[in-house]
Parts: sequence; structure tokens; C-alpha cells
Amino acid sequence: MGTEPNTELRDFLHTRRAKITPAEAGLAPQPGARRVPGLRREEVAQLAGVSVDYYVRLERGRHVNVSESVLDAIARALRLNELERAHLFRLARPTRRRPRTLPPQRVRPGLRLLLDSLTEVPAIVLGRRMDILASNRLGRALYTDFEALPARDRNVARLIFLDDSFRSLYADWDDAARGVVSSLRLYAGRHPHDPALAELVGELSIRDADFRGWWADHDVFERTHGTKRYHHPLVGELVLGYEAFTAADDPEQTLGVSTVEPGSPSAERLKLLASWTGPTEQKSVAGTRTPRA
Repeated sequence: MGTEPNTELRDFLHTRRAKITPAEAGLAPQPGARRVPGLRREEVAQLAGVSVDYYVRLERGRHVNVSESVLDAIARALRLNELERAHLFRLARPTRRRPRTLPPQRVRPGLRLLLDSLTEVPAIVLGRRMDILASNRLGRALYTDFEALPARDRNVARLIFLDDSFRSLYADWDDAARGVVSSLRLYAGRHPHDPALAELVGELSIRDADFRGWWADHDVFERTHGTKRYHHPLVGELVLGYEAFTAADDPEQTLGVSTVEPGSPSAERLKLLASWTGPTEQKSVAGTRTPRA
């Protein structure tokens, strides 16, 4: 019996070529109507300098010994950025492992002390699958009291798609949610056999149409800094920056720290939020959680 097709590679290549027009790829216009969006398979093969049959087998996920030079040529043909290129290489060379449960993650005591020392801005530590491993007092005040949630629910993806109060916190929910899906896609490329990821993606795909559609897009991008807008039920609109730092000894733990412009209305509102939440707060000030059915 032959090996199972590499469906992740198949779908990634298909969605990438669908996003590029012949003009963007530098191809001369061809007469007649086009039946597919983006590039045809034979056009990708031409641009990459491989045979059409070779590329068709690769896109069908049935080529198991693809060389680095061929992957580089295809990445150039599809105009992949560095992050997409790295994702392509991981998908094309998957590990031959059975699904296995990964060991629990623990936040180092030093990182926990650093987190708690950040008293003027929200901060959280994210782990695999965007699990929330730890948060400081203002992080819980801004989002929700993660520590009061069942362990299974301490996950940004579950909250942003399935919890209405968490969802309503984001002024630009679509953008934030698409970023979450992209992060999960990148994680899936690194850990394709993680059963907890399969369970999470399956649940979100069934329960949320937006997630289902964006997951099928196979988009991958990474945001390590930027700006987010929030509608907080107690203090109103907040415009906060964010910076993400990955632990050198554990690349799957990320410290996310919010920033705020000194003297801005958001800075004053953040101070007000901090004054309303003591160090022993027991529940979220963002309101009662309202999980979606």
C-alpha cells in the first residue's frame, strides 16, 4: 500500500497559487477565459523549472523526496515570504510520528516574577496552541480572570471564537481572530501530530463558521508587535501596543506585553482600570463570561 497523501502540503500549495495572478507572476497574458483563480499548476511548474507531472504529484501530496532546491524554486514561483517558505519546508518534510500527548508546559519561576513585576501594563504568557500559561493582574483585568477558568478554557483561540464577552472586547475582532488562526496554522506545521491541537481545531471548526473558513485559507503570518483597540466594559476604548518575546530556552512560550502611550487617554483609562482591581481580585472586571452555544 502507498503512503497517505500529504493533505496539508496539498492544501497549502493550492491556496498559495490561487492567490497569485499570472500578471503578478510575470507571465504573458493568454487568450481565452481562465477556469481557475490565480495560477494554473502548469504555470507554477513553468515558473519553478520542474515538469508539470512532478508538480502535480507534489501538489497532490504524493511526492515524499522533494529536494531543497525544488522547494526553493516553488517558493519563489509562488512568491512566498520567509515565514511561508519555512512553513512550506516543514509541510513538505513532515515527521513520521504517531499522535502523542505533549508534556505540560510550566512557566519558569523567574519568568513568573518578571510577569508579576509588570504592574502598569497588561501581560500574559502563551504556550502551545495559544494556551494561556500565566497572566499578571492587569492582564486579568483587561481580558478575563484566566486562573478562574477551567484549564481547558485557558486558551486564546477558544475564548476569542467561543466566548461572547471575550469576543466583544476586541474593536477589530476580525483582524485579531485571523491572527489567532494564523498562529495555530504555524503551530500545526511544527506539531502536526498533536492530538490536543486536532481536538481544538475540530471543535472550533464545528462551532464557528469564521474559524472554519479562515482555517481553510491556510494563511500563515506572525505578529510580534503592533497595535490593538479594545472596548472595555468598565473604562471604554483602549488603544494599546503589544510586543511579543519568545523565551530562548523554550521557543513555545511567548511573553506578550501591552504598551501604552504616556499621557494618552488610554494611559489614563489603564490607570483607572488598575485602581479598580486590587492584587487579590477574584473575578474578571471585563464582565461575566458568556460562552457561545
